[in-house]
Amino acid sequence: MGHQKSIHLQPHRRPSNPPYTQPAKMENEKGEIVDLYVPRKCSATNRIIKANDHASVQLSVGKVDENGRYTGENETYALCGFIRARGESDDSFNRLAQRDGFLKNVWTASRQR
Repeated sequence: MGHQKSIHLQPHRRPSNPPYTQPAKMENEKGEIVDLYVPRKCSATNRIIKANDHASVQLSVGKVDENGRYTGENETYALCGFIRARGESDDSFNRLAQRDGFLKNVWTASRQR
């Protein structure tokens, strides 16, 4: 039998303030978004919707004035495939629409299962 070598590993330590660990900035000095791609987030869960989430949907609800005419503005909701697969998209959409004033007295927390 041969001799076994003892290996002693030192933990890797980073320098205290290396220049390469600064986060990438997504905004310029004026606060404007400058990235070419801003990923969508699920309106119900706040999860990032991946490019391969083919079950996700995006709904735009038009805003209307007191006469019921479209004002040219809309509110957009994105729902990820995870919410849709669980059968929670209707409940989530009702909650979000009520929060934004499109619906009244449709969703309450006590109705949750």
